[in-house]
Amino acid sequence: MSNRRVVITGMGVVCPLGNEVDTFWDRLLAGASGIARITRFDPTPFEVTFGGECRDFDAHTLIDRRDAKRLDRFAQFAQVAGLAAIKDSGLDLDRTDRSRVGVILGSGIGGLTELEEQHHRLLTKGPDRVSAFTIPKLMVNAASGSLSILFGARGPNTAVATACASATNAMGDALRAIRTNDADVIITGGSEAALTPLGVAAFAAMKALSTRNNEPSRASRPFDKDRDGFVMGEGAGLLVFEELEHARKRGARIHAEVLGFGMSADACHITQPDEQGSGAAAAMTHALRDAGVAPDNVDYINAHGTSTPLGDIAETIAIKRVFGAHAKKLAVSSTKSAIGHLLGASGGVELVATVMALINRAAPPTINLDEPDPQCDLDYVPNKPRDLPIRVAMSNSFGFGGHNACIVVGTHQ
Repeated sequence: MSNRRVVITGMGVVCPLGNEVDTFWDRLLAGASGIARITRFDPTPFEVTFGGECRDFDAHTLIDRRDAKRLDRFAQFAQVAGLAAIKDSGLDLDRTDRSRVGVILGSGIGGLTELEEQHHRLLTKGPDRVSAFTIPKLMVNAASGSLSILFGARGPNTAVATACASATNAMGDALRAIRTNDADVIITGGSEAALTPLGVAAFAAMKALSTRNNEPSRASRPFDKDRDGFVMGEGAGLLVFEELEHARKRGARIHAEVLGFGMSADACHITQPDEQGSGAAAAMTHALRDAGVAPDNVDYINAHGTSTPLGDIAETIAIKRVFGAHAKKLAVSSTKSAIGHLLGASGGVELVATVMALINRAAPPTINLDEPDPQCDLDYVPNKPRDLPIRVAMSNSFGFGGHNACIVVGTHQ
């Protein structure tokens, strides 16, 4: 077992509640919703007309205009969040061995905006008018590759695609890369921008989305008996993972320690969760074992909590299987209630929220939880935040394909 400990020294976020970590956190605690009618295209003909858009995001004011033109929206999100995370970390890359700095990011879908735009151009204008940047913009590794180029990071550079578990799997890979001495610093997390005509139409066709078009801000309601599906969101959450002694030597501010990671597969169904939560429970158990943390020492869980009828029940069952009697004492909340489901980016944004919960000793609320489903009978911190001395916290991510990933963080000792 490696004795190299990993800490979080920087965080950056782009999401429906704002493009700065403090703004995101303040609005999260205030019970605000970032979900509203879609504005990036006319949703009138669609079965679902709303989502969690990053409405205040303008790539051309946040990053170099030339770079912005060569990046799909999901990679633009990653670049903005990555720049913010590096700034927050105080890391001086000019004084850092860049061969020991890596980038490992997750995305479930990648450049869907570019794919749609160039397919339309192919059909309407012909093959000669398809952009030369099509492939570099739509590929899932475009975000990690472009960040590596931007920062001159020559260490491990990979992209992870495990649907809604992508960001958390990426962060697990980052933890292990530092533990095994392949790097001292990894910029990690996830990014997604699938709130496009094709994305919305395809998820709606699966009957996976809420259709509460008349009150979108109340549509994402994890664990509530009236939930009817998830709400699509977009954004990015990136963090700087750093080896502890490397951080100490440069006098870095340490936000939290990454204690452990676990993953598993349901091996059950391509889109539906294992109804008994066995795969999710295995991932949580593996993460606790990796962290060396007893279940009774966990104070808070940022749940996957998508607001789907099957998923919320399966996760509740899984938590009970892992934590036993302690499950009733845990604070469990779903921040997807406020921002929607950011698919492959969700784990990154949710780990930022989890770390902020540790720092501020407060559990963010699950908004829109008016009447809990009788089968969802844990403490989901309904509608209002709660002051809580959180020392150890867990963040869950479960994805289509049966991918389960879980990460455990704690206050740095």
